[in-house]
Amino acid sequence: MADLHLTMDPVADQLISRDPFALLVGGLLDQQFPMERAFAGPVKILDRFGSLDPAAIAAADPESFAELCATPPAIHRYGRSMAARIQQLAHVIVDQYDDDAALVWTGATSGRDLARRLEGLPGYGNAKVKMFVALLGKQLGVTPPGWEEIAGDFAQDGYRSIADVVDPESLLKVREYKRMKKAQAK
Repeated sequence: MADLHLTMDPVADQLISRDPFALLVGGLLDQQFPMERAFAGPVKILDRFGSLDPAAIAAADPESFAELCATPPAIHRYGRSMAARIQQLAHVIVDQYDDDAALVWTGATSGRDLARRLEGLPGYGNAKVKMFVALLGKQLGVTPPGWEEIAGDFAQDGYRSIADVVDPESLLKVREYKRMKKAQAK
């Protein structure tokens, strides 16, 4: 995998750069929460739980896992509910992808197939799928035929989402774009 710089924390960025499950967890957490903090969530889980192995997370006691995710600084503003989703995600990776999160994208034969695989993950709705496909395409070179069509506007050049974050300056530009879009929506 390529070196990602989504969190502005070298340790968290290194983890999501080398661990596909960590990257999927970061994507899951990227909702109603600052992007860079969402993608830094997996390093907190690793530090507290000792592993990001999907099988270990799937087998963890739900209450204990929720507690470690909610302990300040929490992995998300909704740490307990996100802990449950992370465990659901881990179950999907274990059961459908033989405990190999990278198979979600390396096994995809087309953009549509990649989208279908992501849609099958807990917490990955339509907008999240588009953003994540753009992230995979723009930064990791995962470009099955039709990926740009699936990613939609997120595939375009510019600073539209986490897919365009490569340094502190681009993070600020993405934030500004999001502010502008929210203002337009009002």
